[in-house]
Amino acid sequence: MKQAKQAVEIPRVVVTQIDQRRLRYYATKRCIDIVLSCAALVLLSPVLVVIALAIKLDSPGPVIFAHERVGARLRRRGSTGAWEIRPFRFYKFRSMVHNADESLHRAHIAAYANGQVRRGPGKGGFKLTGDPRVTRVGRFLRATSLDELPQLVNVLKGDMSLVGPRPVPTYEVEHYEPWHFERLAALPGITGLWQVTGRCALTFDEMIALDLEYVRNQSTALDLKILARTVPAVLRGTGAG
Repeated sequence: MKQAKQAVEIPRVVVTQIDQRRLRYYATKRCIDIVLSCAALVLLSPVLVVIALAIKLDSPGPVIFAHERVGARLRRRGSTGAWEIRPFRFYKFRSMVHNADESLHRAHIAAYANGQVRRGPGKGGFKLTGDPRVTRVGRFLRATSLDELPQLVNVLKGDMSLVGPRPVPTYEVEHYEPWHFERLAALPGITGLWQVTGRCALTFDEMIALDLEYVRNQSTALDLKILARTVPAVLRGTGAG
């Protein structure tokens, strides 16, 4: 079991190597993000309306849950890219009671990062199981990953991509070790390599390692492969909740 770590200072930038191939990839990735997210928002608009009505009827409070997450924006510096670490407003359909106390999740993330979460069938991972703050509709939204749909707006705004490392709250990044920070050298994504590989069943370091593998090997082909694998992963509900 890991020893509890003291909170670390989040770096202002993460520097990576940038070449012309990588720049072309980023431009292609942005075009794909805009086209697919716009199409999804239009095609899923009836579903979005139904979800919004269900949330309003189920419990008082706003339909959308907005939370500060850690993101990054690329600034090119010659042959290197400086990913400036910055917060952004992250959107989800509200799946918990309004103004839910986040201390429970903070404690769970601290335990998860330090290897203190018991693992077994149906539990163990970054998802807090049996969360009493989750509403009836919220349980369904989480099980089907429909609560993630408003993040398509984050993609259009350029804060996120369809594929990338998971956007995390500041209080999770405070538990990072130095080698973890490289995962911030990319736009956060709605889905990613770890989500289609092990989802919630992974350990903290396994999740970080898969994000690093993605950051180091990004390509249009890999993104399309992850998007194709996301649909069956969501339908199976593997690790969701």
